[in-house]
Amino acid sequence: MKLLQEYISKKGRLVGKDIVKVDSFLNHQVDPMLMQAMGKEIKRLYEGAEITKILTIEASGIAIAVMAALELGVPMVFAKKNATKNLSPDVYSTTITSFTHGRDYDVRVAKEFLSKDDKILIIDDFLANGAALNGLISLVHQSGAQLAGCAIAIEKGFQDGGKKLRAQGYRIESLAIIDGFDENGVVFRD
Repeated sequence: MKLLQEYISKKGRLVGKDIVKVDSFLNHQVDPMLMQAMGKEIKRLYEGAEITKILTIEASGIAIAVMAALELGVPMVFAKKNATKNLSPDVYSTTITSFTHGRDYDVRVAKEFLSKDDKILIIDDFLANGAALNGLISLVHQSGAQLAGCAIAIEKGFQDGGKKLRAQGYRIESLAIIDGFDENGVVFRD
């Protein structure tokens, strides 16, 4: 998606060798016009897939997922990283190791929101080593729902998460794939 690539090139910042900060438009401050365009692109990619729900994880995937859900006309569910008093004790749960935060999260979704009758599209902001997607895929499998695929805003193509998930037969659609960095900045896959 050229628009997303332009945002990354103009507003993203490199931190070290493997982190691209996109907090000015994606995962701290959110650009709603970009989110809307991403939602439309995800709809285009998954048109006809008969998706009944979108699943993401809090917090950075929520804005993209809401816009895609709006475009597809389906509900959006997000996996919670913290147990709360108002969360049903009857949940699907898994543990996810966050690449960015360098820690484990026990994530959960109330069973009432995912069922064997659902066809789920998973959405997230980044795909690096695939831990978050593997965790969300586990939640889908636990529910007995069908997985339509995964839509990712930014995939780090130089890390192996996307490659491993595709090798397992999962459909992964990334709106921008970063293959690396050079003296001019970010190098995108065409």
